[in-house]
Amino acid sequence: MRKNINKENRLLQAKYSITAWFYDILDYPWERQYRKWRPRLVKDMRGLVLEAGVGTGRNLKYYSPSVNLTGIDLSVAMLKKAMKRSKDASCNVSLYHEDATVMESIPSNHFDWVFSTFLCCVMPDNLQPMAIKQFERILKPGGHFRLVEMIYSKNPKLKKRQEFAAPFIEKVYGARFDRNTVKHIQESSKLKICKTYFLKEDIYLVIEGICAK
Repeated sequence: MRKNINKENRLLQAKYSITAWFYDILDYPWERQYRKWRPRLVKDMRGLVLEAGVGTGRNLKYYSPSVNLTGIDLSVAMLKKAMKRSKDASCNVSLYHEDATVMESIPSNHFDWVFSTFLCCVMPDNLQPMAIKQFERILKPGGHFRLVEMIYSKNPKLKKRQEFAAPFIEKVYGARFDRNTVKHIQESSKLKICKTYFLKEDIYLVIEGICAK
């Protein structure tokens, strides 16, 4: 286990040491939708790609053979599942046990892409700027990022359903709908948001941008 992990992330790490065993089962109702999105979220990625919060490796089989993928995750148990899925990937895959707010083994100015699905909505707001600093550090000048997050809908009916599910989602996954990911990226000196859009309704938000040259 790496020693260089933030204290708050150690709590999250402990949560996922349990959640990992049931993650794919618990996530199945949502995965029926997510698996339709995954191929198009990664289809344009080429070169050196870092997936932050690789989880159980659901995205791995969709990457192009021209990708050289580095996947990191806070949870060793999740990485063990991702390792099994990496056998079905068409690209080269290397997996590391890393805290996204530290990334001590990840080189600077190295990656063409940083990608994550639901990383920042799991990460406490006070730690998000630290992860974003790491994204700044590891991306090449002109490199791209694509982050998928969940936020509260402005539709009262949808938001009411989210509020009902929120305690369970936070307890099991550590995720919240009220993180301020866009705001934190806007405060970055190097990362520039090029566009945002929704995959479904106004809940599943995609944030895309570039690292300044």
